[in-house]
Amino acid sequence: MLYLCNKFSIRLRQGMTNLEVFIQQAITFCVEAGKSILVAVIIYVVGRFVVSLLNKLLTKALNRRNLDPTVKSFLQSFVNILLTVLLIVAVVSALGINTTSFAALLASVGVAAGMALSGNLQNFAGGLIILLLKPFKVGDFIEAQGLSGVVDGIQIFHTVLRTVDNKVIYLPNGSLSSGNIINYSQQERRRVDLTVSLEYGQDVDQAREVLLSLFAKDERILQDPAPLVALSKLADSSVDLTVRLWVAATDYWDVFFQTQERIYAEFNRQGISFPYPHLTINQISNS
Repeated sequence: MLYLCNKFSIRLRQGMTNLEVFIQQAITFCVEAGKSILVAVIIYVVGRFVVSLLNKLLTKALNRRNLDPTVKSFLQSFVNILLTVLLIVAVVSALGINTTSFAALLASVGVAAGMALSGNLQNFAGGLIILLLKPFKVGDFIEAQGLSGVVDGIQIFHTVLRTVDNKVIYLPNGSLSSGNIINYSQQERRRVDLTVSLEYGQDVDQAREVLLSLFAKDERILQDPAPLVALSKLADSSVDLTVRLWVAATDYWDVFFQTQERIYAEFNRQGISFPYPHLTINQISNS
């Protein structure tokens, strides 16, 4: 009996010793892990501050060089992503993860992601094409893929458009670079096309003189090339005149809307009638 008690006592002491070793190892592990996590948090916080500071310095440097806004927008987006990736690698390294293995893992993930996200690679290549060929720049008013707006920025994967009703549209650079693009801001002048309809029986020459006199008084309408007023169509209920005016691109919409208002008011003062649909009925008498 005494032998069993001694044996049990020895095993109990051994168990307590193993438990103490385990607890000591656990405490050491927690302390080391806590240090790594604390260092990683500090690196992340400081890194975010440094990334933000470098982005601001880059913006100031680009502004001092008066670079094209398109180039600035693309470089800012690219550098921000690059710095963020470097920060993530630094945080992972601080956590004690082998960066070599991590790099290999990233490479494997990159291959898989590249296959899955081939569209984004196409968008990246499209962004480079837009940057090099410059079919448009920041601030231009363009139409593409059935959408139109002012170019607010050209990012790595997307071009940002702001519509006339202040909505924001993100167009993929890949499809944008390979599709049709209408740039309304690239040329200094644009042509305003209008159709002015007269009632049958009105004097076309008088209407032309009134229109040309009206256009000559508007300084926004260029006289070279000269305004054109020509009879274009004898419609069912009207005589249609085609009007073509050349203006500065920035004046296009103002001239487009205001000129029609002025034509309406001037024709009313001159007694020139506008057409309206009508139907003539001839009654045949049987008597």
